[in-house]
Amino acid sequence: MTAPLRSDLRHIADWITPASSVLDLGCGDGSLLAWLAANKQCRGYGVEIDVDSVTACVARGVDVIQSDMEAGLSTFEDNAFDFVVLSLTIQAMHNVEGILQEMLRVGRTGIVTFPNFGYWENRWQLLLGRMPVSETIPYEWYNTPNIHLCTVYDFERLLKKLGMWPTGQVVLHLGEKVDFLPNLLGSLALVRFERA
Repeated sequence: MTAPLRSDLRHIADWITPASSVLDLGCGDGSLLAWLAANKQCRGYGVEIDVDSVTACVARGVDVIQSDMEAGLSTFEDNAFDFVVLSLTIQAMHNVEGILQEMLRVGRTGIVTFPNFGYWENRWQLLLGRMPVSETIPYEWYNTPNIHLCTVYDFERLLKKLGMWPTGQVVLHLGEKVDFLPNLLGSLALVRFERA
């Protein structure tokens, strides 16, 4: 049996239908793909640049390709997957629009998770004159890989600009779902989307 998933990955897994094909971009140690294979009979691939994470994927029995997503997803054919997941990675990508378009070129449905910069604690830290550091944004301004921070509303606007439509959204804080004022009270956003 596979290990339990982090809260955000559990929500992603809830959106993925049984026996689907899944591409997990920035898949880390492959825990989501391993769980989906064991519990929902899904098949898929992970894409990861970090050597230690690739090794962890292989140890879990997850098919993984070591690649830099900034170069695009040309390895994959159009409509090759039912779902394409990009979890806690988009904020570190240089070409955000490009990766979103590539996700829906190779897959029918995209799922993205990102730290919500609109979270009240981030706003408070900015009001105090410093860049936010939190559970979802754990780096100082000078050593962060994050280059594109956005709010829940910003991401929705970008999807619409690209001709994409959100089909599901969950906002979390400390693993718990936030329904009331999610852009203010939620620190992590999960968005499922398709072509409009």
